[in-house]
Amino acid sequence: MHLKESKKSTRGGARPGAGRPKGTTDRVTIAGLLGAIENTCGQDYATILAEDFAIARASDRQLTAKYHNLLASKLMNSLQTVEMVTTETEAETKAAIFQEALSKLTLLQEKTK
Repeated sequence: MHLKESKKSTRGGARPGAGRPKGTTDRVTIAGLLGAIENTCGQDYATILAEDFAIARASDRQLTAKYHNLLASKLMNSLQTVEMVTTETEAETKAAIFQEALSKLTLLQEKTK
């Protein structure tokens, strides 16, 4: 009977010298990327996006729809605002309801003791 010699796999695991060297700072950042786009194109990204949208709108309905989806999903959340106005009467009503609920909870808690 022959015993199979087991070979150590060369796949996976930590190896000396593997990975990003310590102190490396050449990571891509959003600010760096937007700056590079502006330097290369001479315009900020928002202007480029708006111009591309206008071109797509004039010629390609499917591409225009993709732009609308992009803008709606990414930008609309930041444009939505909710304003809540509470009158003094409403505030008093809410406080009374809260107080009543708190009293009921206190009674339930005392009954279970």
